[in-house]
Amino acid sequence: MKTYRIALAGCGGMARTWVEYALSREDAEIVALVDIFPAAAQAMAERYGLKSGIYSDLAQAIAESGANLVFDVTIPATHHQIGKTAMEAGCDVLGEKPMAATMEEARDLIRVSERTGRTLAVMQNRRYNANIRALRGLIERGTIGKVGYVGADFFLGPHFGGFREAMDSPLILDMAIHTFDQARMLTGADPVSVYCHEFNPPGSWYAGNASAVCIFEMSDGSVFCYRGSWCAEGAPTSWESDWRITGERGTALWDGTNAPYAEVVAAEQDGKFIRENARVEAEFDWTGREGHAGCLDEMLAALASGRPAETDCRDNVHSIAMVLGAIESAKTGKKIWLKDL
Repeated sequence: MKTYRIALAGCGGMARTWVEYALSREDAEIVALVDIFPAAAQAMAERYGLKSGIYSDLAQAIAESGANLVFDVTIPATHHQIGKTAMEAGCDVLGEKPMAATMEEARDLIRVSERTGRTLAVMQNRRYNANIRALRGLIERGTIGKVGYVGADFFLGPHFGGFREAMDSPLILDMAIHTFDQARMLTGADPVSVYCHEFNPPGSWYAGNASAVCIFEMSDGSVFCYRGSWCAEGAPTSWESDWRITGERGTALWDGTNAPYAEVVAAEQDGKFIRENARVEAEFDWTGREGHAGCLDEMLAALASGRPAETDCRDNVHSIAMVLGAIESAKTGKKIWLKDL
């Protein structure tokens, strides 16, 4: 059995989830803690009783610790540097979203992965949920026929404080990638173009635009419409969004919390103005863990078997393109073809 010798890059609050996951596995050990603030790495070591070396430089950490896997839990602006350094030093990389800060950086990481033969996979924890897997099952089994429309509504009013409330595009940059990635997972389609209108409504406590409407054309001919706000007080949706997926023969629905289901035309009803529908319950056949644990389980299973992870960089680049394309569209007021990014 291979032992994963992990260098943890980034020792902030989110890194605790990654450390706790590593400590739960018999085939993993944390051999290096890396942070530009050594005190943060030291605090992480003390919190979990780790004897790992403490570093401020990732290349040095890998060389001296013999790490073969890097957990990248740094800020988005450094994901390119961390990923490239790690892969060129012979390590595979599992990292937090987003994959990179720009499309140029994301594509360069793919090139480095292919040149070095190393894996780079991205955390998309909201794929790993029994309900959304059951919703995908309704679509994959052809319950509603060929999909034409996918809609996701996301309306919440979290008062984070801190950096999110000072960002230019807090909703799209920090949260919408989850919903965009879920839409790709549900349909199996990739984005072709986007038109986005971003705005900051009355009552917002964010400096940047905290609301947006995005229309994506997808590679299967369907349209994905995202409507969202992070400053919506009252009647909140789930953090998983409220979904409506319409196909040739019916509609699949998921409120983000309860079990999904579909309503389809019950039988041939020629001549009837409004046809009667029959409810179809979703089948639950996914047995994996949820959230970060489920995604990390899948990424490490992929590493062990030598296959690309579900969220491998070559796949995840389409999700980050949706985010960056939406922001470009909002800035220019134009429809953006994602191949041109």
